[in-house]
Amino acid sequence: MNAVLETIAARCEISPFAIRAERASDVAAREALLDASFGTGRFARTCQRLRDGRKPAEGLALVAVAKRKLIGTVRLWHVSAGGVPALALGPLAVAASQRKLGVGAALMKRALELAQAHGHGAVILLGDAPYYARFGFSAVKTANLLLPGPFERDRLLAVELREAALEGASGLIAPTGPRVSRARRHHGREVARPMPRAA
Repeated sequence: MNAVLETIAARCEISPFAIRAERASDVAAREALLDASFGTGRFARTCQRLRDGRKPAEGLALVAVAKRKLIGTVRLWHVSAGGVPALALGPLAVAASQRKLGVGAALMKRALELAQAHGHGAVILLGDAPYYARFGFSAVKTANLLLPGPFERDRLLAVELREAALEGASGLIAPTGPRVSRARRHHGREVARPMPRAA
């Protein structure tokens, strides 16, 4: 991953945007971006079943920001890939006005770099193979995996961050991450709670 690190560092030096960890104050802007990118029907998508009521993997919810405005988002989630621990990536979204700046690619590279640094073995997603192939994703390791709902087989992709991490993975991909408390959910959305004041 050294070459990837060098590429990210070089991009950051000249990039008009910055990538950082998601904050509680980003919730409204993130949800608005996702609505604009995928529509409110996004909650009915098969991959949403892997995220409903769950928290993203620790340290793996990222945003891209330009001039203090959120312009991109990506999150990764704990799943069991037929009994094999893995991460599910998504949704990845970039503001329509910012899609030629390399924001999506930078978010993907940073997310994979951090996932590997945290010791995760593999990342799975549902997406366009030609786009995600540049990050190492393919359908080679997902032939025996299923999602909890309808999906297109050629769009179920994975990349191994550790050799043979998905070896023998077979069966249903299911959520395993910690649950979000009901107080923080409203119509399928995460609701930001006010930060406690210092005593």
